[in-house]
Amino acid sequence: MAEQPEGVDMIYLDYNATAPLRPEALDATFAALGSVGNASSMHHAGRDAATRVDLARRQLAALLNCSAGEIIFTSGATEANNLALRAAYARGGVLVTTAVEHPAVLEVARAITDGTPDALVILPVDGDGVVDLAKLDEALEKTGERGAALVSVMLANNETGVLTDLQPVIRAAHAAGAMVHTDATQYVGRLPLDLDELDVDLLSLSAHKFGGPQGVGALFVRRGISLPYHPLLIGGGQERGWRAGTLNVAGIVGLGAAAEAARLKMQDEAARITALRGELEADLLARVPGCRINGSNASRLPGVISVTFPGVPADAVLAAMPEVAASDGSACASGAPSPSHVLLAMGRSREEADSTVRFSLGYATTYRDIERGMEAVVDAVAKIRSVMATDAEP
Repeated sequence: MAEQPEGVDMIYLDYNATAPLRPEALDATFAALGSVGNASSMHHAGRDAATRVDLARRQLAALLNCSAGEIIFTSGATEANNLALRAAYARGGVLVTTAVEHPAVLEVARAITDGTPDALVILPVDGDGVVDLAKLDEALEKTGERGAALVSVMLANNETGVLTDLQPVIRAAHAAGAMVHTDATQYVGRLPLDLDELDVDLLSLSAHKFGGPQGVGALFVRRGISLPYHPLLIGGGQERGWRAGTLNVAGIVGLGAAAEAARLKMQDEAARITALRGELEADLLARVPGCRINGSNASRLPGVISVTFPGVPADAVLAAMPEVAASDGSACASGAPSPSHVLLAMGRSREEADSTVRFSLGYATTYRDIERGMEAVVDAVAKIRSVMATDAEP
């Protein structure tokens, strides 16, 4: 992304990369930074830190409708995904996931199954990025005597916002004796999630996607499942042995405050953000000839728009509108020479993938942001097309 020009107000439309820190989370984090206690210590300062952590655990549990004892705090969803997949695979069996997962799932799955024949099954998706459930049934049947250890399917795609209906996935996986993990990083705090009804075994999340601090997240581990933990960090008994090390009290407190704010405001925020997305999409389709919305026929997160500008490189679009914060696909993969694996899995060509920009809205996005962002996008694409047309002239 181009550097922000001095004196120009940023139009922030990149919530899927990271959301601005909610005021409630900023206040709570700042207050916790003023304390000195280690949550593992037994003196007053340590007990105070532990109390703050316990409150955050309850606040996150309230957002997810689960027990506080089922929450393991981590450094983020990447660590939570690693913990979940490594622990489940240690049970023995096959890992099943999808072609559109975040690299923090796909690359972990490839790494831990490396060299083991038929230990990993990657399910295809259709043109809108929806998982092929028939292929899931087929994959579960083919695991044979080894069985499936884990089925990992994300709740909401980070690039397109496409949602997965997990209930049929869970039924099929549990019937085959497999556990179910979901990377809910983009979903948590944006749409209601009831883990009393959604019977997943493991769930990963990051605070900074819903207005908490960066560098903190959590893994939900359903009570009663048979899963030996395999910590990535060894050397202490924190988080019931799942994660050694001094707890990030300030980050955890900020996560809890963001979770509480999201829980209380979610319904109104989702409705408002959905309306803003509709405005932006309608304007893009009306004013930018030839552009296409990816995943438009599927259920999506309220604030995510993946738009392809055929023949117009995404990096050129972003460079031509430095006042707009957006992404050319997934922010976590920026700088990589390869095109979006998500868009390729959806049947897009490399050229189409390289011409795709992701706009993502959130709790603080305003109608004025949409207006200004729209004008910047229209101007940027028109200028690039004009230059490309001139260069193509004999």
